[in-house]
Amino acid sequence: MYEKITPPDMGERIIFKDGEPVVPDNPIVPFIRGDGTGIDLWPAAQKVFDAAVQAAYGGKRQISWFKIYAGDEACEKYGTYQYLPQDTLDAIKEYGIAIKGPLTTPIGGGIRSLNVALRQIFDLYSCVRPCKYYPGTPSPHKSPEKLDVIIYRENTEDIYLGIEWRQGSEIANKLIDILNNELIPATPEHGKKQIPLDSGIGIKPISKTGSQRLVRRAIKNALRLPKRKQMVTLVHKGNIMKYTEGAFRDWGYEVAIAEFRAECVTERESWILDNKARNPEITLEENARQIEPGYDALTAEKKAQITREVEDVLNAIGETHGNGQWKDKVMVNDRIADSIFQQIQTRPDEYSILATMNLNGDYLSDAAAAIVGGLGMGPGANIGDRCAIFEATHGTAPKHAGLDRVNPGSVILSGVMMLEFMGWQEAADLIKHGIGQAISNGEVTYDLARLMEPPVEPLKCSEFASAIIKYFQTNE
Repeated sequence: MYEKITPPDMGERIIFKDGEPVVPDNPIVPFIRGDGTGIDLWPAAQKVFDAAVQAAYGGKRQISWFKIYAGDEACEKYGTYQYLPQDTLDAIKEYGIAIKGPLTTPIGGGIRSLNVALRQIFDLYSCVRPCKYYPGTPSPHKSPEKLDVIIYRENTEDIYLGIEWRQGSEIANKLIDILNNELIPATPEHGKKQIPLDSGIGIKPISKTGSQRLVRRAIKNALRLPKRKQMVTLVHKGNIMKYTEGAFRDWGYEVAIAEFRAECVTERESWILDNKARNPEITLEENARQIEPGYDALTAEKKAQITREVEDVLNAIGETHGNGQWKDKVMVNDRIADSIFQQIQTRPDEYSILATMNLNGDYLSDAAAAIVGGLGMGPGANIGDRCAIFEATHGTAPKHAGLDRVNPGSVILSGVMMLEFMGWQEAADLIKHGIGQAISNGEVTYDLARLMEPPVEPLKCSEFASAIIKYFQTNE
């Protein structure tokens, strides 16, 4: 089946059913070591994973690791420009879940990005990035411990479709001419807008299918969280881009109401229900007045529309969600993209899961990671309905390769996400406990050590792994 790799003799496949993994006690998990510092990061991370599984399950569960290749290491084995060999694609498809270290962006090989290529090939539409603070981690913020969010970023549309034309090209000029002289004048809401003739042109497709499957997975994650964290916030710029970003918001609410009606309440619905609970005699019009700013200045038609909305909500979910019952539901709300950047810093404890389109999520996930310690402590996953790949979120840092000094935290925490996705929560919790204890006791690699006050002596990459493991057996 494979040209240059051989699966382990022991172990079974992970399969997917209805978009969720079915995991045996002895799964085969392919891994890509990674380029540059991957040579240091992977051995440290694997040691932690194996120790956690052994400590949690006493030999009843075990991962059989299957080495596969991508990036520079793949070229060494398969030949020049073979950055993503067919063996690797076949193995990931066969075994369902994989984990990888950082990969080099190819030069001259025809693949723009290995990470993007893997996401597109396997339709890994959810880029999942938890941002949680571990006490003792240096941070530029006064209260980084208040931030505990999971970002669900759409992984296949928006800028990742990459549809654009260079300024001055024949197609760009043709598109500008059609837009300026035919399509914009035919759309009254665009008024007299005109695209400058010397523009480059890009298209950002946002689909209903792509948006709803992302939000669906985000809501399912919220249902697994503690009650106080059961919230999904739709992040968008719908006040400006109504038919792409605004549609993402609308489609998100639609899937919450249509598919998770018993489990979800929207923020606006909660206002209506709360008004009724606090004042059972409140009229529909007064309830509408309280949920809609500037109600009294609206046209009669608009007032009637909002009043009907209040009546529809009370009729539809008054019995199931009213009288405070909505407080036990998953809250689905939305925030404007620029506003959420401020709010994760000023009011971070008000948010839990942030569901975003591609570009907004790209910015937001790195900004949130900076609050809790940077990308060195930032795990990531790319999840679809038939496959999932867990990955370090930082680069290869080749100048540090082979020096046993870099922080393996991103790969290790990505492994924590993988274990949680597999349903092996006990092993995942041991690793999180070990990392937290090591950091709080100043047992860290150079990147964190140099920022700590007072300064501490840095550990090697491999020593940090050992420090994590030693806390598996303690409650310190």
